[in-house]
Amino acid sequence: MKSALRALRIGRVLLRYRLDDLLDGTPAERWLKLMRPFVPRAAEPSVAHMPRGARLRLALQELGPIFVKFGQILSTRRDLIPADIAAELTLLQDRVAPFDGEMARNIVELALGRGIDVAYASFDIVPLASASIAQVHAATLHDGREVVVKVLRPAIGKQIAADVALLESVAAIVERAHPSADKIRPREIVAEIENTLAAELDLQREAGNASLLRRNWLGSPDLYVPEVIWSHTAEQAMTMERVRGIPSDDIAALDAAGIDRKALAAKGVRLFYQQVFRDNFFHADAHAGNIWVDPERKADPRFIALDFGIMGQLSSDDQYWLAENFMAIFNRDYRRIAELHVQAGWMPAHIRIDELEAAARAVCEPYFTRPLSEISLAEVLAKLFRTAQRYELTLQPQLILLQKTLLNIEGVGRQLDPGIDIWAVARPVLEKILAERYSPQRLGAEFRKRLPEMITRAPEMPRLLHAWLQQQVEGRHELRMRSADVREIAATLGSLQRRIVASILGVGLLVVAAVLYALEAGGPQLLGVPVSTWIAAVGGLWALLAAWPRR
Repeated sequence: MKSALRALRIGRVLLRYRLDDLLDGTPAERWLKLMRPFVPRAAEPSVAHMPRGARLRLALQELGPIFVKFGQILSTRRDLIPADIAAELTLLQDRVAPFDGEMARNIVELALGRGIDVAYASFDIVPLASASIAQVHAATLHDGREVVVKVLRPAIGKQIAADVALLESVAAIVERAHPSADKIRPREIVAEIENTLAAELDLQREAGNASLLRRNWLGSPDLYVPEVIWSHTAEQAMTMERVRGIPSDDIAALDAAGIDRKALAAKGVRLFYQQVFRDNFFHADAHAGNIWVDPERKADPRFIALDFGIMGQLSSDDQYWLAENFMAIFNRDYRRIAELHVQAGWMPAHIRIDELEAAARAVCEPYFTRPLSEISLAEVLAKLFRTAQRYELTLQPQLILLQKTLLNIEGVGRQLDPGIDIWAVARPVLEKILAERYSPQRLGAEFRKRLPEMITRAPEMPRLLHAWLQQQVEGRHELRMRSADVREIAATLGSLQRRIVASILGVGLLVVAAVLYALEAGGPQLLGVPVSTWIAAVGGLWALLAAWPRR
């Protein structure tokens, strides 16, 4: 009954802003049209002439803070919604009416398990800022340090759970009725929204994100992350060092402070690539409200990061494929772009590489007729993803989140310096990170880190290898394969035997390297690298090449 009443209220708001045209051709649109005579238009006379994106934004704001948050998250899925709507949803602001300061005080006391006067020397019950899920209060610790306390809204968890349940019902209907439901994956979108909101409801988790980001950039001249006060942090209240800065989109204030905006813009682009490909931990909500500028550093400016509820990480495979795609775009290697999309598993193996190559060329070539300073890498990547969807691209939510972050970073960079050549700034950073990531020293360090595990598992290798070979000979694995897979194996059976032998030899070299390293404890070196590391690298490369899929 509650869900039905909530759905009825949502329907009324959608009709007031005449948003039933967004549901054109669906059963929901027919029901809404039946209700239209009974629902007055929104009071503003200009609503009828507003574009659909603006009307949707106003409707979400009227529905309340949770729907504002839904809209903000949905704005990251530019692969699913039209560009005009996505652009409007990015304008949604979390400036909502604050809740009572005394109630905030009680929540903090309950969360920390002690009185507010015991925890803080002072606590201002008038909030500094108020958003859809939490609000922030100024406070002072007993040692004199100025801090801010982020407090969750009361009963926000129940409200989010009710709205997510309603969204899940809608997703189930879309999954059954929409012809492209297998590509849109509505249930996964709702699950993604739910996971994002769940992360923002746990302020201890957000504090952990802030702590890791601070550790990654401690002492950096490029980025400052406030310190978390762990003794005053719990699931419903988080205390952090108070910082002061200028919002990164306040150009007049930055100029008045004498900040070198060109240097700052280049730093912003470098920071993004370093967070993604060096640290594999990036701020995924990097709009101007969350990215400030330190006013004390004029010639060598630095950013200040805030709000760590949405952070991004990629698997090592996604990092590799994405970095290689960037480099292929930099080099205009469209064949490589097509091959990477298939090899990464983002697209099925039956797609013709030459057709995908031609599609990538059609997307990218028009951009290269412009000056490089006018090219948006995020825009190129977004168009590549949209084009690839015609070739059965499987949506990758983690990459879409990164794409949205890249779009934000490029937007901030161009606001600070309209003439910035993002490609010229990004390319050397990415090349350096990739060179370091796949250097012999890095591979050696990874090998030494995994050496205890390899030695522990080494006695099991002969038994596991024998079991696998026996399955191959008896053909038991075919029961779990499609007929197309069996035909492909039959076509490559001759090379498979040679690859098995090469894999065994590669694994043997890894075991030899492990034993040699254990005996010599680093031992003799070649070009400054232990001999055991060289053997491990050769063995690992041999095994990898032997096992690499032939296309």
